[in-house]
Amino acid sequence: MKTKSPMFEKIDSTLFKKVELLDNNYARYAVRAILACLFLSLGTAIAFSVAIYGEKVSPGIGKFLYAFMFSWSLVMILYMNAELGTSNMLYATAGVYRKQITVSKGMKLLFTCVLFNLIGGVLFGYLLSLTGPYQNMPADNYMFNGIAAKLAKPSLQVFVEGIFANVVVNTAVLVSLRMRDDAGKVMAIIFIISIFAFLGYEHVIANFPAFSLAYFASNGAIEGMNALNITRNLIFAFLGNYVGGGLLIGLVYSWLDKQGTSYVD
Repeated sequence: MKTKSPMFEKIDSTLFKKVELLDNNYARYAVRAILACLFLSLGTAIAFSVAIYGEKVSPGIGKFLYAFMFSWSLVMILYMNAELGTSNMLYATAGVYRKQITVSKGMKLLFTCVLFNLIGGVLFGYLLSLTGPYQNMPADNYMFNGIAAKLAKPSLQVFVEGIFANVVVNTAVLVSLRMRDDAGKVMAIIFIISIFAFLGYEHVIANFPAFSLAYFASNGAIEGMNALNITRNLIFAFLGNYVGGGLLIGLVYSWLDKQGTSYVD
């Protein structure tokens, strides 16, 4: 017996709202994408700030504090209905595969979102660099060292880490769709997102505000922080994120739930 997937009913409903807004009011869609990086920028800023203070108190604890605080970014994005490019990799791919939208519509949805995520990441990263915690920072601090380590990664490592990062992000998105209790939903998102944040995996949208904040706070003095290296990281992170969120989650689960059985998600 064929059973309709409750999970994909929710995915379709969310996808149609995204496409309707994109088609009927492009400016409002763009603002929702910019807002996603407002919340990511705030999450990144507090995560780095808490980690820096934590390292002064107890060396080694910064990574734990960073992962926990950064995870609130996705909570804010989901509850404030902002548009995140890496979750749209799932929605667009699933929608195209299941013939809910065209390929061109899926690409427009994804690349519009990523473009305005980038604008928001640079804008709010710059503005946060003007705030108190990011003035006159010592050269050897948790944020500058962490960003330098990101930029030193080989391209293959960035790509593979991008795959796992977006598997984690889109798992959190789907869990949030399926849970009804807000307290449980928030806890689940925080613990799931902590996986990629703690492991330091590469998320292209999260890197927009992280690189921007670090660049402006350091006046571009971080090792490896140049246009070519940043572009390389973002390209391979994007490709890895698409494989993880678009193909391993979006496409695979679309295929799994297309079978004529009652075993659906």
